[in-house]
Order: sequence, then C-alpha cells, then structure tokens
Amino acid sequence: MEVFVRLGPGFSQLAGVPRLTISLEPGATVHDLLGHLRQRYPTLGAALGSALPVVRGTSVSADHPLAPGDEVAFLKPVSGGSAGR
Repeated sequence: MEVFVRLGPGFSQLAGVPRLTISLEPGATVHDLLGHLRQRYPTLGAALGSALPVVRGTSVSADHPLAPGDEVAFLKPVSGGSAGR
C-alpha cells in the first residue's frame, strides 16, 4: 500500500524533500513507517525520535494502523510561550 509523508520544517531539510510517497505492507503502522524512513533516510532517523506523527489532523501513537492513501505528517513538537500576556 502507498502512504504519503509530509515532513515539517527541519525534517524536510534532512530528507531533501517536503513530501514522500512510501510503499508499505498492508497493515503497517506508524512505527513501521518510521522504521522505513530511518533506513531510507539515515540523516532523518535521529530527528524522527522527537517527531509528532499526525494522521487526518489527529496526533497518533506509533502503533496507529495506516490505511492506503493516508497522509502522515511529521511535525516538530513546539512548546513555550509567555505566561501572563
């Protein structure tokens, strides 16, 4: 099955592209996709450990099953801000 990967800023620079099309076995999970990406893009691998996977607008865990045609976005988690403003 094919899934589409959208890489957020920082991740896309490591892979050299902002979007990828990846072929996985039916029944694959986000964890399987991460393993594939780590193997295919070694420089991206270390950075993906902190990535937030998002499928259909919802953050998901590594055991989330993927369906054909899913788009998985990998985003860098953001924190901070100012209190009291």
